[in-house]
Amino acid sequence: MNTTAKIPATIVTGFLGSGKTTLLRHILENANGRRIAVIVNEFGELGIDGDILRSCGIGCDENGVEQQGQLYELANGCMCCTVQEEFYPVMRELIARRADIDHILIETSGLALPKPLVQAFNWPEIKNACTVDAVITVVDVPATAAGQFAANPAAVDAQRRQDPNLDHESPLHELFEDQLMSADLVVLTKLDLASSEDRAKVEAIVREEVPAQVKIVAADQGRIDLGVVLGLSSASEETIDQRQGHHGHGDDHDEHDHDEFDSIVVKLPAVEREALLAALARIVSQHTVYRVKGFVAVPGKPMRLVVHGVGTRFDSYFDRRWAAGETPQTHLVLIGHELDQAAISAELDQLGAR
Repeated sequence: MNTTAKIPATIVTGFLGSGKTTLLRHILENANGRRIAVIVNEFGELGIDGDILRSCGIGCDENGVEQQGQLYELANGCMCCTVQEEFYPVMRELIARRADIDHILIETSGLALPKPLVQAFNWPEIKNACTVDAVITVVDVPATAAGQFAANPAAVDAQRRQDPNLDHESPLHELFEDQLMSADLVVLTKLDLASSEDRAKVEAIVREEVPAQVKIVAADQGRIDLGVVLGLSSASEETIDQRQGHHGHGDDHDEHDHDEFDSIVVKLPAVEREALLAALARIVSQHTVYRVKGFVAVPGKPMRLVVHGVGTRFDSYFDRRWAAGETPQTHLVLIGHELDQAAISAELDQLGAR
């Protein structure tokens, strides 16, 4: 590799549960010899997404033994708010190994603003060695079509006048729009759960938020031609300051308040899948839960069950056998607004007591 060439970095952003990790996993499983380093930023202390990506064999030698320096997990806060403390040291380490790296993939948390992260690529040490190949914003079509994000302020205001009790000032709307504002490419997901009318509706919402040159493409379970998502050479850091969002200008990032969100970590022994999903459905109906994800130990099953939930929609699948020496245990993360940790934990603890 020419060590004077800049390392391209792809930033994958998108709201909670939109399918970012699924897209990254597809890229890694089809890397075709590309030497890819991955940075994963999660909201909460439990590294669910990093563990899912690790199961692809990223950074493993020919015997499947994990090697250090390929996957970096930043779980101590939203990356856009901890650029200097968390992101910069990792980038310095990768730059020192630039001869061994062909591409960098960065998955932001679902609560992150991409703009401050892209701006960091203008810092001299990073700018001399790396460039933003593209910012890819992943959009959950059925969630967006269901009206979870307001792209039309006038329509929302009309709704507010009709229902004075309606809370439409959710920060989720602004996060969604700011993530689109930074996009060089938009990937639509969950189309198998959406009608053609929903897809058209969401494409119209997205098109209102992104420049005309930004392409909107679809991915089926994260599967997409790598030529569509890698090698775009957008150099986004050179134009990001021209894109104005809801959360300040330039380096002003004081308005991005994560106090609007809570995360709860719950650890349980082995639990039955159907009982767990039923309990989670009850919790979502009673609390403002945006996202559920985790690993589940199922009685009598040697495989680890992965559980994902977005709103009232849940998905689960077995991804791998529990490793030798690994104690099967259920680990869940719930992300939402003003969550009652005691009540939620008590509801789930009953499953482990059965």
